[in-house]
Amino acid sequence: MDDLNISILGPAFVAGLIVLSTHIPLGREVIRRGIIFIDLAIAQIAGLGVIIAYSFGWDEQGYEAQMFAFTSALIGAWLLSLLEKKAGKHQEALIGIGFILAATAGILILANNPHAGEHLRELLIGQILWVEWHQLLYAGLVSLLVLLIWNVFRQRIGTTGFYILFACAITVTVQLVGVYLVFASLIIPALATVAIKEKYVILIAAMIGVSGYGMGLLISTLLDFPSGAVIVWCIALSAVIIKLITSQMTAFE
Repeated sequence: MDDLNISILGPAFVAGLIVLSTHIPLGREVIRRGIIFIDLAIAQIAGLGVIIAYSFGWDEQGYEAQMFAFTSALIGAWLLSLLEKKAGKHQEALIGIGFILAATAGILILANNPHAGEHLRELLIGQILWVEWHQLLYAGLVSLLVLLIWNVFRQRIGTTGFYILFACAITVTVQLVGVYLVFASLIIPALATVAIKEKYVILIAAMIGVSGYGMGLLISTLLDFPSGAVIVWCIALSAVIIKLITSQMTAFE
């Protein structure tokens, strides 16, 4: 139990809560629109912005990197919003192409960097155990603003507005927890609750996400495994367990 350092696990768990706060409601909209891989594409595009800033020698947590990440994500979101209007049944394929282009662009930019492998690994699975409180304050404020806009203006923001709001949320969270956890947090709770009664959806999705992050952080710390990868599996396991429980409850109603 000596490995369970609250000064490390505390910020990491709060980071998970911040991610879930926006990804649960936005994930439901992604499922409804049928654009499952949008977050992978936008997360990778935002990550490309960070990589570009890093290649210029700027601090990844600095102002310049944040501006590059946001600008990249917003451009990507704008292009993807155009695809939703014009691409029709080919939209998912084009989103996938956007993801792979952004991913390979990052690899090419870092091709001659001796730390390229480590940097790309951090972008994918994140470094949630090394999140600091000042990062959480910034991420929390942006996430709160995203939630406020979504809850108040959701019926009026339209397709482009949704993509821009989505890009803002993803840009912040991908730098906290990495691409894989962003995707898992967005899609798994939303997919597991598609058949749940509306009034229980957010609660049950939150149970899946919170239990996944909690179990994942504990297991990865005790076993010294990569936290991001373990949390992804724990979110999936929580989704299966809670899905089975709610299915049984529904059967008895």
